[in-house]
Amino acid sequence: MTSLTTRRAVTLTTLAGLAALAVPVAQACDMKHGTAMLTLAAAADLPSPAAVDAALRDLWIGHAFQVRGVAQASVAGNKAAAEAAEAAVVANAKSIAAAIRPFYGADAEDALFKLLAGHYFGIKAYLTAAIAKDKAGEDGAVQTITSNAGEIATFLSGANPNLPKDDVLGLLQAHAGHHIAQIQQFIAKDYVGELQTWSDMTQHMYVIADALANAIAGQFPEKFKA
Repeated sequence: MTSLTTRRAVTLTTLAGLAALAVPVAQACDMKHGTAMLTLAAAADLPSPAAVDAALRDLWIGHAFQVRGVAQASVAGNKAAAEAAEAAVVANAKSIAAAIRPFYGADAEDALFKLLAGHYFGIKAYLTAAIAKDKAGEDGAVQTITSNAGEIATFLSGANPNLPKDDVLGLLQAHAGHHIAQIQQFIAKDYVGELQTWSDMTQHMYVIADALANAIAGQFPEKFKA
């Protein structure tokens, strides 16, 4: 497996999540913006590592896409749009957490969902404080985000020996940095800058998903097609 350190050098920012841990599943439907549904399949029907990686990429891109929607709508003062995007964020987090159940069980699924919820809680707290120009609130939210990233890194590295904690933490911290930059750019109406951040963020989602897919394939080679 290519080291996460090498992958991180490729760039930029997630969390939130990590869970899209490649599950022994067959892709089944609706792959739009992280709502891909994965259904358990018999061993003979398990996907290739490449198929799992594609599913994980969709889930991670979905996280970034939906959180971006919350930020954009909130800065614009569109409460209805922000609420709709937030519901999608929660649905995406549940899908990511559900993906690890076949490997690590229901307790791990629940734990991961709580960690992903904590990630979003921190980002939303930062968004709220930034809109209100509350510097103390922003600083507190950054502490929450940073602490949560450490918890997620501990969880993932503990579940899979192919995911070194420090490397995972670096990926998650970079991901959080993209969220923060994006929020500030929306507030400043720096749409050109935000588009670059969005491009960087999406590429980073691929880095995270690829690292997770490789780690899962390395840990459970018998669960995948050659």
